[in-house]
Amino acid sequence: MAEKSWSLGRALRGMFVKPTIDETTWEDLETALITADFGPDITEQLLDELHAKVDRYRTTDPRDLQRMLRETLEERFAKFDTTLKLTERPAVVLVVGVNGVGKTTTIGKFTKFLRGFERSVVVGAADTFRAAAVEQLATWAQRGGAAIVRPQQEGQDPASVAFQTVEYAKNQGIEIAIIDTAGRLHTKSGLMDELSKVRRVIEKQAPISEVLLVLDATTGQNGVMQAQSFLQHAGVTGLVITKLDGSAKGGFVLAVQERTGIPVKLLGQGEGIDDLTGFTPHVFVSSLVGA
Repeated sequence: MAEKSWSLGRALRGMFVKPTIDETTWEDLETALITADFGPDITEQLLDELHAKVDRYRTTDPRDLQRMLRETLEERFAKFDTTLKLTERPAVVLVVGVNGVGKTTTIGKFTKFLRGFERSVVVGAADTFRAAAVEQLATWAQRGGAAIVRPQQEGQDPASVAFQTVEYAKNQGIEIAIIDTAGRLHTKSGLMDELSKVRRVIEKQAPISEVLLVLDATTGQNGVMQAQSFLQHAGVTGLVITKLDGSAKGGFVLAVQERTGIPVKLLGQGEGIDDLTGFTPHVFVSSLVGA
C-alpha cells in the first residue's frame, strides 16, 4: 500500500533498516510516537510493552521490533468495533461536532462513500442557525449524489427538519438519512437540549443507527476536550477523524479511541469528495508502521 501522509514517516522506517536495535532506536521510536500524537501515556505504554517483548525474545533485529510494534498496535485497535451499523431502513445517522472541524464537508464525503455502495441517501439540513450552513450542505450533498431536505423557513426548529428528513426517507424508500446538526458551543446546555430534542423527535419515527462525532486531527487532544459535551450528552456511537492529511497525526486515532472508549469509524484524508474511507485497523497500522 502506498505511504500515506499520516504515517509515522521516514524516520520510523529509517530506524528499522539499521543493523541492530540500540539506545538510539528507542529514542527515535519515542520521538516518532510523540510526534505522531499518540500522547505521552500511550507512548510510554507502547515502549514498555515493546521493551518487554524484545527482552523476552532476545532479539536485536530492528525488523522484529517493527513487526512487534505493528502487532501491538493492531491488538489495541482490535478492542474497538469499527463497523458502521447501517442495517435499519431507513438507517438514521446524526452527525455532530463543533464548528470548524469539517462536519459539512464530511457529510458530503460520507454521502459519496455510501453512494459508492449503491445506497440511496437523503441529507437533512438541521443546522438551521446559519443560512450559509444550509447552502454549503446542499452543495456537498449534490456533489455526493444525495437528496436534501432544507428548512422551510429561516430559523426553523432543527427537530422539525430532522422529522421531515426521516419522513422523506420513509416515503421515498431511501435507505440512509444523514442529519446535520448545529456545532456552536457558546451555549453548551442549549445545544445539548436541542440535540436531545432532535433525538426524541427522530426516535418517534425510526431508531437512530449511528451518532457520529467529527473530530479534527490537527487539534489533537484539544479537539477531544472541545467535544466532551457531545461525548457526554449526544449518545455518540462512532468517531470521524478529519484532516489527517499532512498532519502526521496518525497516533491521534488510537489516542482518541482509548481516551473516549468510542471507536473511530471513518477517516478523512484529503479535501476531495472521495477522500473519506471506512476505518480498517490492519490497513491503517500497516500504512502507519510499514508492512
